[in-house]
Amino acid sequence: MVKTVEDLARLVVKAAEDKKAENLMVLDIRNLSVISDYFMICHGNNERQVQAIVKEIRDQAHKNGTNIRGIEGAEEGRWVLVDLGDVVIHVFHREDREFYNLERLWKDAEVVSFSEQG
Repeated sequence: MVKTVEDLARLVVKAAEDKKAENLMVLDIRNLSVISDYFMICHGNNERQVQAIVKEIRDQAHKNGTNIRGIEGAEEGRWVLVDLGDVVIHVFHREDREFYNLERLWKDAEVVSFSEQG
């Protein structure tokens, strides 16, 4: 069971890592926006991998009693947004991530690590 927003962030990061998400970043946006506490941004190399990452995040959220507010873009597998409230996840196809460059838009956010891989 997820008890804190940090537990939720760890759960999401682990789920994405389990599906080999690449260049995973967690941005602490608490001081920049009321939208959420954290943005997680990662990518897969093709639509199928993007969809697998999103499915694992969704499955782990459900398994741990977390309410999913919405998922947008899962059918296309190019840019999928998963809204868990305090944590918002952006799973991109590699090409779309390079094009939209969300990291640049949130450059004032602190990058934090919830990864068990280092």
